[in-house]
Amino acid sequence: MSYPFTAVVGADDLSLALLLTAVSPDVGGVLVRGEKGTAKSTIVRALVEVLPPQVVVQGCRFSCDPAAPDAQCPDGPHDDVASTTRATRLVELPVGASEDRVIGSLDLGRALGAGEAHFQPGLLAAAHRGLLYVDEVNLLHDHLVDVLLDAAAMGVNSVERDGVSVTHPARIVLVGTMNPEEGELRPQLLDRFGLTVEVAASREPEVRATIVRRRLDHDADPAGFAAAYDAQQAALTDRIAGARELLPKVELSDWALSTIARVCAGFDVDGMRADIVTARAARAHAAWAGRTHLEREDIRTAARFALPHRRRRNPFDAPGLDEDLLDRLLGDDEPPPPPEDEPEPEPPGRPTEKSPSGEPNGPEDSPAGQPRSEPPSRARRRRRERRRERRRERRRE
Repeated sequence: MSYPFTAVVGADDLSLALLLTAVSPDVGGVLVRGEKGTAKSTIVRALVEVLPPQVVVQGCRFSCDPAAPDAQCPDGPHDDVASTTRATRLVELPVGASEDRVIGSLDLGRALGAGEAHFQPGLLAAAHRGLLYVDEVNLLHDHLVDVLLDAAAMGVNSVERDGVSVTHPARIVLVGTMNPEEGELRPQLLDRFGLTVEVAASREPEVRATIVRRRLDHDADPAGFAAAYDAQQAALTDRIAGARELLPKVELSDWALSTIARVCAGFDVDGMRADIVTARAARAHAAWAGRTHLEREDIRTAARFALPHRRRRNPFDAPGLDEDLLDRLLGDDEPPPPPEDEPEPEPPGRPTEKSPSGEPNGPEDSPAGQPRSEPPSRARRRRRERRRERRRERRRE
């Protein structure tokens, strides 16, 4: 039984990045960089347990959505077909996998037995509308990484070989983990991941003690430990579903686009992919917070994940992003107020009751990285008041 996603402690940034790309797969996936023993694989495998279930065409090998079947599906057309509901898939790609195993190939059994050329779907087909997880992605052959990133960017997989010509949908959330001590990815491959997160073990004794306690409790009774987090897992699933429904309504204003462009230009990133990914991640963050308009914090959070691996760096520069520079580039300009008729929704959060370890679920337990003690609307008002006070002080000076 997998470790519950909501039981992970001390990985707020990683949790939030994974949730943003789950809300909006167009963000382009997540690359997780970190030292060994920091629960990278644990939290990625746990994510699939909190994703909402999917409705798929019954019998379709490519997991087509009956509400919007893909015209390119080799198993189509899907007119007036039965549907079924299943859990979101997590497909793991072994480091030693062949290209045929990834993209698919000729079905040799039917070719030799019946003399017919039929397509045997690969891992990309199995991961359509789900997660494709690559552990130690920096050890994967470069040509396989290219195939994966192209499929993640285009949303389709095309196979032309052995008398087979097939194009099928492959909209995947690509998640890769790596330990930088074992080697780096090429810069052009780094750029193809939407978001990146640096993970390190906490140096706070209390956090480390909580991690050890929960790990031991899980090992002693996996079923009982998971059951204690059922309510929190269900609340998180509902929040993801709600954010997905709200995402199409999130507006990208001229102010937001100008701010994103200023931030990306200020960090001297190459190309325009950084601007596009930052805009998509900011919209996902706004939907996650239950809003249909972008605020400064949405852009700041998106930039922290979308820019570190795209900025120009010298060989000995430290990883990460200069957050002081980020704050200067964001400035103190207030975004335009939302329409007056827009409600101020309160995004569903996880329960605030004590965890099985007897400790309250504080900010370090939150996948969204937000304390539960202050509603988002009140926190936004406090931030606005602080910015106004700083501007008044500068004018007095």
